[in-house]
Amino acid sequence: MDAILPDDLIGHLYDAAVDARLWRGTAGHIARAFDSTSAVVKVHGAAGEVELLETTDNMVVPAQKRAWTEDWHRRDLWVQRSVAHGMDRIVTAEMLVSPEEQRRSGFYREWLAAFDIFHLVGAAFTLGDGAVGVLGIHRPESAPAHDARDRHAAALLLPHLARAVRLGRHLGKASLAQAAALDALDRLDTGVLVLDRRGRIVHANAPAEESLRGSVDLGVLHGRFYLRDPLLQDRFALALRAALAAAGSGPAGTAPPALAIARAGRLPLTLTLAPLRPRWSPGPDPGPLALVFLKDPERPSLHHDRLRELFGLTPTEAAIAAELGAGRSAEEIASRQGIGLGTVRWHLKNILAKTGTRRQAEAAALLARSVAALPAHDAP
Repeated sequence: MDAILPDDLIGHLYDAAVDARLWRGTAGHIARAFDSTSAVVKVHGAAGEVELLETTDNMVVPAQKRAWTEDWHRRDLWVQRSVAHGMDRIVTAEMLVSPEEQRRSGFYREWLAAFDIFHLVGAAFTLGDGAVGVLGIHRPESAPAHDARDRHAAALLLPHLARAVRLGRHLGKASLAQAAALDALDRLDTGVLVLDRRGRIVHANAPAEESLRGSVDLGVLHGRFYLRDPLLQDRFALALRAALAAAGSGPAGTAPPALAIARAGRLPLTLTLAPLRPRWSPGPDPGPLALVFLKDPERPSLHHDRLRELFGLTPTEAAIAAELGAGRSAEEIASRQGIGLGTVRWHLKNILAKTGTRRQAEAAALLARSVAALPAHDAP
């Protein structure tokens, strides 16, 4: 028995796995390949949630009917019977329920009839983590039921669809993890660089880029990170090789893991390295990578609004708390704020009470390590 699928359908499934935007139109493509009027590809999660990957346009409902749609997708009789019949097995409506039972069911009268659906060919397929994938291809009652040729074609389609959905879910999770990691890096108050085996910068978070732009003691040359002091650069190169060796599961070496970069008239930058072992990469293997952490003690500025939210400080107390968290003494705070030393001490007493601390050093440590030190990001 010959069953022919369009040449571009299988390839399109794998394209959609890589780029989720390409799922749009896939259900219509499948329906046309089976001379059917509608189709759906969806995922039933282990907790009962349903994710519609793609449906034909004639199964799209207005927003005010969304709850009704979600309820019937969760109570899909065909899916329940398909799972009971056997995972990864092609079924038709007639194999799952008699025409008479179907017509009497609320599933048909309240759901299928709304879309002029009566016949089905499809399958429930395994996705892992308790999730079930669903392929449903439909015709109205006035059309002929799906026959053996349709079942054979669906059997050819199913393994490719199942692989594409599994791959898409895997890539989606990886992309989400990557996006979350990059966003988290940008929100740190520490500069983070990712360097390859040649010292080239693969990625720099926002604080690292700021440090590179504003420093005369470190920089980038031909895409490579370097320190201007030759002696420090030699030590850094040894530490980088050690981190890369550890990332590649080689000998760790004995290079120092951290460096202090002196700056004229300013507090020193501090730097440390660590191996990076990517657990998954969407592209070619980048080889061993190293993380470089840059800390500028003068860079972070505690955000006044966050200090007020965290500890109930007044605007003046928040301004003084920010100075305290930056390591400044009462005398320095008074000079910078243009107020008297007695006034600063009075506000410091209130700050200690509101933060639940007993000493200025304790309060300074709490403030500096609080989320008020994280960079502010405007909402998109």
